[in-house]
Amino acid sequence: MTTPIATTHAGSLPRTPELIAANAARAAGERRDDWDEFLRDQVVALVQRQVDLGITVPGDGEYGKSMSSTLDFGAWWSYSFQRTGGLELDTSMAWAAEKRLSAPGDLRTTGFLHRRDQQRFTEAYRDPSSGVMSGEAPTTFVKATGPLTYTGQEAIAADVAHLRAALDATGASTGFITSIAPGSAARLANEHYATDREYLFAWADVLREEYRAILDAGLVLQVDDPSIAENWDQIEPEPSVDDYLAFTALRVEALNHALRDLPKDRIRFHLCWGSWHGPHTTDLPMADIVGTMLEVHAGAFSFEAANVRHEHEYRVWDDVTLPAGAVILPGVVSHVTNVVEHPELVAERIERFATRVGPENVVASTDCGLGGRVHPQIAWAKLESLTEGARIASARLT
Repeated sequence: MTTPIATTHAGSLPRTPELIAANAARAAGERRDDWDEFLRDQVVALVQRQVDLGITVPGDGEYGKSMSSTLDFGAWWSYSFQRTGGLELDTSMAWAAEKRLSAPGDLRTTGFLHRRDQQRFTEAYRDPSSGVMSGEAPTTFVKATGPLTYTGQEAIAADVAHLRAALDATGASTGFITSIAPGSAARLANEHYATDREYLFAWADVLREEYRAILDAGLVLQVDDPSIAENWDQIEPEPSVDDYLAFTALRVEALNHALRDLPKDRIRFHLCWGSWHGPHTTDLPMADIVGTMLEVHAGAFSFEAANVRHEHEYRVWDDVTLPAGAVILPGVVSHVTNVVEHPELVAERIERFATRVGPENVVASTDCGLGGRVHPQIAWAKLESLTEGARIASARLT
């Protein structure tokens, strides 16, 4: 091997106390006069910290996606509410509360509160001391009540400008920004579009504008789409795998519509089974979804691999051929435990994938975003362990 294992992460990083406070003030209508300069400086410092740790493909930490508390599992999604027209507040919380049953050949996602894992472990999910659901639950959500339009031009331009300034200041060669996928966005209640397909493709047309803004700036786009695997737990009763893959194929079709003609070599796709700290006993096996994942118009594929529910699934790559030119970004540290992985374990996890797909096709990453999911001090220790593990693996694979 001539180059060391590259390193990155899955997006969200801990916000500083100053940024948390500024976001809370903004939410209360008290925006700082120097907001743009303040946020740019926050991103520059964040990228410098990543570079100093040895992260070779840094991101903006999702700092432009507002978090006003230290625990927040949903900023990766909720940011899009402020960037999309045609949405209104949904005080009924249909996305969580509405129970929708499926039938063979007619699948639909039920409300979050009716997930099968949550039904099996009701006491744990309802007990605040269990740690399963952390942070404040949203009291209102939004729903689609009119034609969807993209209104986030100013916000995404700021995200791009701040990361570009950080890359220039630190000398990092490239960086990435995350954006939600149509399939995940379309889990909001829909009161406007006649069919599931129309709703998905409306989201695809909206989000394409954000994708293009990131790519046109010469940056890497990461498309976040936990729905591809996570929806399995949100369909009641449990469907057949064939039915589920047909249901999911439409979501991939909509995403590929949004990504059409865009540079695949600067697009990476993030798959996960949901970042909340639940038992996840109803997760779909990786073997059942990996082929669908690889159909996405992307050149890099990020997925959970350190999570103890999925760590054993590295063996999937014994039988799966990686598309030519593609790379994988397996998670080698987890967002669901406060235990900081030993660098030797991280190295072993990297080597499992490197021996199967080639070290040149592996970028060591995190399972999901660490920001808002573990304490900041622990999150940074995990990233340090990740980079040290990558150095150990690189030496062994030489």
